[in-house]
Amino acid sequence: MSLRDELTTLLRTGYPELPPAAREVMERAGRDLAASGRAARARQAGDTAPRFSLPTATGATVSLDALLSAGPVVLTFYRGAWCPYCNLALRALQQHHADITARGAQLAAVSPQIPDESLTLTEKHALAFDVLSDLGSDTARQYGLSFDLPDDLAAVYDSFGFELQRVNGGHPRTLPIPATYVVDRDGTIRWAFVDTDYTARAEPSDILAALDALPSAR
Repeated sequence: MSLRDELTTLLRTGYPELPPAAREVMERAGRDLAASGRAARARQAGDTAPRFSLPTATGATVSLDALLSAGPVVLTFYRGAWCPYCNLALRALQQHHADITARGAQLAAVSPQIPDESLTLTEKHALAFDVLSDLGSDTARQYGLSFDLPDDLAAVYDSFGFELQRVNGGHPRTLPIPATYVVDRDGTIRWAFVDTDYTARAEPSDILAALDALPSAR
């Protein structure tokens, strides 16, 4: 089953179980975010990838330059371990991690969560790639991905018990639009997936095809 199929199944089975009032708020916020044009303003293929240095789940620091020194980079931004769609996407990337590294690429995932939350996620899903903490979403902002939750949606997330105040280290309102980039060794973004719909994620097969299409892979 493709990641797209898994995401669709989750949406069809889980979403209808949410309270109608919460669904209304979530749908309105989704429409407003899509209409904002933020996805179109995010970094895209052909842009230079903003550099960063971020802490890992185990307390080390990883920079984009260090990752690029070893090969091209697959960089994915996700909302957090509280998001079931993010969990599906990360598990799918783990399942294809060997295929990514076989192409000489490095994989890193970035969220606004504190390192302790990233460590829990890493252990839960046995992730073999770096999970980085972007507290305050400063790196996501450089990529044009960060946005602030509207008041009513933040209240809905609080009612779900997501504890964003705690897991995001005092930055409960700022999240990234889910996105995945393939960055060539020269720092150029060669492929990008950016979608304001948090139930849509980059398909691993498309990521692998983008790696195969890199100039250095020809």
